[in-house]
Order: sequence, then structure tokens, then C-alpha cells
Amino acid sequence: MKPFHLLLAVLSTTLLPLHPGAQETAPGLPAAARAQIGRTLRYDPAYVTLAYPGGDVPLEAGVCTDFVIRALRTSHALDLQQAVHQDMTTHFSSYPQLWDLKKPDKNIDHRRVPNLQTWFKRQGWARPLTKDPKDYLPGDLVTCLVPPSLPHIMVVSDKSTPDGRPLVLHNIGRGTQEEDRLFDFTLTGHYRPAAPPAPPAKSTPAKCPRAGLRENRGGGLLECAAPIALPGCPLAPGQFFPPRPSPRLQVLPIKCAS
Repeated sequence: MKPFHLLLAVLSTTLLPLHPGAQETAPGLPAAARAQIGRTLRYDPAYVTLAYPGGDVPLEAGVCTDFVIRALRTSHALDLQQAVHQDMTTHFSSYPQLWDLKKPDKNIDHRRVPNLQTWFKRQGWARPLTKDPKDYLPGDLVTCLVPPSLPHIMVVSDKSTPDGRPLVLHNIGRGTQEEDRLFDFTLTGHYRPAAPPAPPAKSTPAKCPRAGLRENRGGGLLECAAPIALPGCPLAPGQFFPPRPSPRLQVLPIKCAS
């Protein structure tokens, strides 16, 4: 086999679906993380004054936590800047006291791995640390120490090596990368994010409950030309079901008329 063809064969077998039977805990998180490859290009730990909520450093830069924060905003509609700041405001003493701070700082607290580890634990996300690749599902978050003692965080990918070891997505210094480095460093935490919130239910327009009744839509109301026999619906002309129409209702209020 020619060297070039051999290289193609190796590359084609490097990124495989995760081990058979594995279920993805955060379906959108690996994809949201992977979307930053080629866009987040460097590692920059500079302190930056951020907007709040939803603040971010420039997309092309940042640290390992900025990469995770962006991904969770996309996949889970979760703003870690706001979530961590709110929790630290009421439970400051529960967080690591490593930076000689006297109160929360919404510009930097969520960008520090030890603070994220604490918030994850407080949400019930912690999982056992093991050396078994099968214990790490797509969308899990893993923290570690990069020598000599730099806290780091990674997203478990939905791709794996040929022998079944999940890849990780992270920014360890060269921008966002997808690599086989799950067990390269001493692991310090394993977390499984809660499922993202379900999308809002689609509203269904109200209809007159009996065929052949004339419908008159106006002013956000559905008016039927004959009495409506619905549970709790008054049969008196000019009354509404529900009794007080609300703009928050998923369906149109129905006017009962004779």
C-alpha cells in the first residue's frame, strides 16, 4: 500500500461512533462544542470585563472554560455566567476561596474550573471517576490537572478511537480541538449535565367542538354560533371559556353563544 493511501486508511478509522450501546446524555453538547473548531483559535486567559448576563470573550480566543460555556449556551440554553454568579451571591462560602476575593465577580467566577466543579456538584451532576471508557458518555464533562497543576475541563465527544475510547473536545492551548486525550491527565471530576429543557409545545388553534358551527375569529377569540357543551363552559350567551381570556394561553379562548 502506498504511504498516502495508508495515511488515508488510518485517518478513516480514527474517528468512530462511540462504543456500541452507549447513550448520549447531552445530544447537542458535542455538536455545539465541535462547532467551535476552526473558530476558537487560541488560548487567552486575560481578565475581561464582560456584559451580564450572556457575556463572552471574543469567539476566537478564551480558555477551556469559555469553550464549555459557549457550548452549553447553545445546547442547553444554560448561561453559566448567570447561574454561577447567582449561586455564588447566596452561597459564596461554598465555593473555593483561592483568589482572595470577598464577593462574587461576574466577569471571572464562571471562567474558573474549580468554581464550575462546585456548581456542577451542587446541581447533582457529579459521577464517579473511573478508568473505564464506557463510563464516559457523549456530552459528559471531565475535569483534570494539566502539569504542573493547571485545572482543565473537556467535553466528552460522540466519536471514539478504534478500541472504544471516547475522544474529547477542549481548548488546551491551540484553540478548540477534538483529540484522544481523555486519560492523558489526572482526572479530578466527572459530570453529567441535566437534560436541556424541552422546547415549548406548539399551540393548537381552538375549533368549534361540533361540526357545522360557524366560527368567527376576531380580537383573539373564537366565537361559535351555537351553544358549546364543554366541561366548565357556561352556556349563557356572551360568556367565555376559559372565563378570563389570557394572552399566555396556548389556545384561543372560546366564546359560548346561543
